[in-house]
Amino acid sequence: MSSRKFVHAIRMPIRWGDMDAMGHVNNTNYFRYIESARIAWLEQVGGMPDPRGEGPVIVHASMSFLKQLTYPGEIEVRTFVAPPGRSSVEVSHEIRLVGPDGQAGALHAEGAAKVVWVNFAAEKSAPLPEALRAVLLSAE
Repeated sequence: MSSRKFVHAIRMPIRWGDMDAMGHVNNTNYFRYIESARIAWLEQVGGMPDPRGEGPVIVHASMSFLKQLTYPGEIEVRTFVAPPGRSSVEVSHEIRLVGPDGQAGALHAEGAAKVVWVNFAAEKSAPLPEALRAVLLSAE
């Protein structure tokens, strides 16, 4: 995703319960980390869903696991967006381990999601709201 632009960063602890029997963070939790980051960004830009109206839906998600994470630790999830389409936007994330120096360092995973704006009653895609589109275009 070469035209992606940085829009948000959030730090979160690695929890003991995030680990599996192998002693590292279970792969499903990486998706939870990027979901938390995406929701925090959507809250910040006014893109939260209205269950009686419209809102964002994930239609595709992917993750590349590069290095394992273990407890204890802290991660930083960086969020990037691509130029928006009529009703969708590609959102990507980097999961980096925060080092003892407080800096986000080594890249441990890269994830992505295609977010489609949906009219829930009609069960069809809808144009991105103008306010959200403006935020996405200003990131370009």
